[in-house]
Parts: sequence; structure tokens; C-alpha cells
Amino acid sequence: MEVKVQSIHFDATEKLQAFIEKKTAKLEKSFEDIQKVEVQLKVVKPATALNKETSMTVSVPGTTLFVEKTCDTFEEGIDLCIDAMRVQLAKFKEKLRER
Repeated sequence: MEVKVQSIHFDATEKLQAFIEKKTAKLEKSFEDIQKVEVQLKVVKPATALNKETSMTVSVPGTTLFVEKTCDTFEEGIDLCIDAMRVQLAKFKEKLRER
């Protein structure tokens, strides 16, 4: 599984990148065939609440799943994205089983 982190309008710290790698690795427990995970981190209008946009694109055979969250911190955004992505992966896995 390839993990790509893209930070827009700022530089992501090593600590943040390590956090993302650790969290995205857990997605493989939900679905084994993940090919690529792209995480986009974006700061929207600094100095306002809820100004950190986190979006996650997961490529699996046959489709691409996408989730986006806006929070106060990128860590919180990653956690929420991972949770939402787990739900999408579970639904996708069910659809595969039904075929």
C-alpha cells in the first residue's frame, strides 16, 4: 500500500506524517487490497476555528473511495477520515461479497 501525503499552503511536520502513516496502515485491517492512499491536508483561512481540511482518497481494485473532513487539528481530521473510510470500505467489501 502506497501512502502519499500532500500538504497545501504549509509544510507537514515529520510527526504529522508519521501519525498519518500509522493511522492509514490500520485501514488494511478493514480491506486488504488497498493499492494507494492519498491524504490532502489544507489550511483554509488561518486564524479561524475549523480551518483544517483533511481529505483522503483510497484506491481499491475497481473503484476509488473519497472522504473529506474539516476540523480544528489535522490529527482530529485524520481520525475522522479513517473512521469514515472504514465504513466505506466495509460497505464496498459487502458489495463485493454479494456478487
